[in-house]
Amino acid sequence: MIRDAKICITGGAGFIGSSLARRLAEHNTVVLFDNMHRDAVSATDLLEHPNVSLVRGDVLDYEGFKAVAGDVDILVHMASIAGVDTVLKNPVLTMQVSLQGTMNALRIAKENPRCLRFVDFSTSEVFGRYAYKVTEGDATSLGAVGEARWTYAVSKLATEHLALSYHKQYGVKSVSIRPFNIYGPSQVGEGAVHHFIMRAIKGEDLVVHGDGSQIRSWCFIDDIVDGVMATIVRPQAVGHAFNIGNPRSTLTIYHLAQQIVALAGSKSVVRFQPIDRTDVELRIPNIDKARDLLDYEPKVNLEEGLLKTIAWYRQKLGM
Repeated sequence: MIRDAKICITGGAGFIGSSLARRLAEHNTVVLFDNMHRDAVSATDLLEHPNVSLVRGDVLDYEGFKAVAGDVDILVHMASIAGVDTVLKNPVLTMQVSLQGTMNALRIAKENPRCLRFVDFSTSEVFGRYAYKVTEGDATSLGAVGEARWTYAVSKLATEHLALSYHKQYGVKSVSIRPFNIYGPSQVGEGAVHHFIMRAIKGEDLVVHGDGSQIRSWCFIDDIVDGVMATIVRPQAVGHAFNIGNPRSTLTIYHLAQQIVALAGSKSVVRFQPIDRTDVELRIPNIDKARDLLDYEPKVNLEEGLLKTIAWYRQKLGM
């Protein structure tokens, strides 16, 4: 249990950040630092909580960032350019936000003697196109230099090295997290689950890119928050990277679309659209390290998580 701490979450107005903030807010002071490019928090009542505040800002602005995070006990760094389509359109900004933004965050943590934990959010994209039961110690395999799809993964892999190097050289209590395909209530952006549920509720066609044979492991938001909380409170987490996901909730994109249509009681049709970019074909994590060091175990199975998510969107849409 974390109590009486001051916590800054960069990208805190996003889906995962706001969900983490809700868990932390009861017994801590939480500051969300965000440029509001992806706003999930406005769809919730989180900002009404007396222990939560939102500061608009940019992690590229070192002085503005330091004014907010320079005296915190815990710094959770989630801010990044997210979503494949957004990354493809903005490869330079993607790398700049990851590299310079994380360097700014680590400098702030290093200069703050109060900082008890620095949590760096990486990505499962670092494992490349084919990732079957990958462990944290497996070699990362990225695509060809110049393929815009991999700019995000390359920059995130670099931030992992930065975070763990700051731990080794300067003693910053750093940990990195590689989340695998997170979904749940209040998700915004380009994620498949969000797209499929919104369209299924409205009775619109669900669009699958490619032939739908791509395989993913899906992790409900409560389970990723459990993983983040464990990295904050457990001293053995420091100096490590962790896969956080749910390998038991694995299926193809096509079957995910079918399942959402069925669970939503929808008459939507699943149709296919040619894919004109590099895609990840297989992504399943091995989470044994998180089990061993963090006592982490995902609890929400896919059907339960999808039903909760569908119900949340129905309520929000009044449908």
